[in-house]
Amino acid sequence: MILTLEHIAMSFGRKEVLTDISFQLKAGSITGIVGENGSGKSVLMEIIVGARKAKNGTIYKNCSVGYCPQAAVLFPQLTIQEHFTYFSEAYGINKDLAKPQYQALLNHFNYKKYLNEKIIHLSGGTQQKLNLSIALLHKPELLILDEPYNGFDWDTYQRFWDYTNELREQGCAILIVTHLLSEKKRFDRIYELENGKLI
Repeated sequence: MILTLEHIAMSFGRKEVLTDISFQLKAGSITGIVGENGSGKSVLMEIIVGARKAKNGTIYKNCSVGYCPQAAVLFPQLTIQEHFTYFSEAYGINKDLAKPQYQALLNHFNYKKYLNEKIIHLSGGTQQKLNLSIALLHKPELLILDEPYNGFDWDTYQRFWDYTNELREQGCAILIVTHLLSEKKRFDRIYELENGKLI
């Protein structure tokens, strides 16, 4: 297994947000977690990637992780090119290896023409393409996507699933968290997060 969660619990004050969350992800699988806004989905993702510490429970990870948060972590005054340079260095990717990888992402998601544009001048959909591309830049073995297709048009939505299927064939485990799943047949397993529990 690439990821195993055992009895994860989280609370804020007296409010229990997550209760006894346990599940596993295996290589080459696509798993969905669906839940209403405020159900604790983003908190669970932050715990998995290490941005937040759970009150109780254990996480076992033996893989590289790519995380695409719901709110893009981008710098308004930097260009797309500068973001790729920055995050390549943060990931420790050799410059010669990083360039073909981000060029492939630019081509696949069809936003190469904005390479030298500052983020502040880009549409929300294009910012989300970059947000996703940054998570994919280092070719992770586990990809965690929090509401990944917010702002995508239909063409980009289809490109997203084409790329996701390629990753799956390469053995990447993919976890998609959203408030709405419209194409359930694409998933190997779907959980519902309700009242802090996975169903």
